[in-house]
Amino acid sequence: MKKFWLAALGLATFGMTAPASAADIAARPYRAPPPVAIPVLYDWTGFYIGLNGGWGQSHNCWDFLTPAGAVVRDGCTDASGGVFGGQVGYRWQAANWVFGVEAQGDWADLSRTRLSFIDPTVSTTTKVNSFGLFTGQIGYAWNNVLWYWKGGAAVTDNRFTVFDTATSLGLASVSTTRWGGALGTGVEVGFAPNWSVGVEYDHLFMGNDNANNSLLVVTPFVAGVSRINEDVDLITVRVNYRFGGYGYGGPRY
Repeated sequence: MKKFWLAALGLATFGMTAPASAADIAARPYRAPPPVAIPVLYDWTGFYIGLNGGWGQSHNCWDFLTPAGAVVRDGCTDASGGVFGGQVGYRWQAANWVFGVEAQGDWADLSRTRLSFIDPTVSTTTKVNSFGLFTGQIGYAWNNVLWYWKGGAAVTDNRFTVFDTATSLGLASVSTTRWGGALGTGVEVGFAPNWSVGVEYDHLFMGNDNANNSLLVVTPFVAGVSRINEDVDLITVRVNYRFGGYGYGGPRY
């Protein structure tokens, strides 16, 4: 009998403590799941200004036009050197596509002196002093990485000189401003909310110019007005500051 009452007392005690344990479990504080991070996408929209510098090379081919209208080829030469300048522009972004306009101006020192192929007694010097680009842009952005193409108008400031090889006596010289076209491509990376750095390649198609290049040359072998064809290749590193910052514009498809 004594064992029976001890067993009954144990069951009663267990029944009293079980609800309390369940209540303790239910009373534990609720912990919400961690918030989902919203991705911050780089926004290329806005005005920007920057600096650029690098290397350039102008490819010039000289012809002489005789009074009779004959064309006398005098070969080609490459003049290379450094360039430095700045750019200003505006871009706007739609989904991953980026559109823009830009004006760029650079000082240049692309010069080369060579002997005339048809008359070694004469030497010629070609120099590009500066150039400007006025272009539109279209690009595709992967967040803070932008690959773009550009095209538009180009202008160069040139000086062409013909002089006597033996005495360095100038025979003719002229400075010209030439207009042509430009095509280029570049990659730009945003490394801070307002800063980006990139590399760009441009080719300038300046064509033939003899209307303004009235270099009248008289030598034992040729007498005529020079006609000069010019193309320019540029490779520059660019740093831009954009007026604006990071902004989340929702998912881009």
